[in-house]
Amino acid sequence: GPERVNGLYAFRTLLDHGARLALGSDFPVEDMNPLCGFYAAVARLTPNGASPRGPSGWFPEQRLTRQEALRGMTIDAAYASFTEDTLGSIVPGKRADFVVLSQDIMTVTVDQILKTNVQATFIDGKPVYGSI
Repeated sequence: GPERVNGLYAFRTLLDHGARLALGSDFPVEDMNPLCGFYAAVARLTPNGASPRGPSGWFPEQRLTRQEALRGMTIDAAYASFTEDTLGSIVPGKRADFVVLSQDIMTVTVDQILKTNVQATFIDGKPVYGSI
């Protein structure tokens, strides 16, 4: 019922209570593009800029900072899958899985995040898509 809606995607509340957030796609319900998930976490809007709760977003008080969203998609997601020793951050001794983006999603305006393109993807340090 309506009382349960308040707990949906309560990212800020969870984080403020010490939880580690593992962010990712809820495909096929949500878009599988990780940039859409990042955008949703920081803007609390769908990719078309809508929200059932109005233009300010889905419970905007639950927004994450970009740093928190990035952490939820990297090291904390690796932690949730028990792979933090090999994945989730770019440090010596870990696999180098990363993407090169067309712009800095940590600094562009929120409405520009979804205009970002993946220029290259590296798995274990080797290019598997695109070029730089």
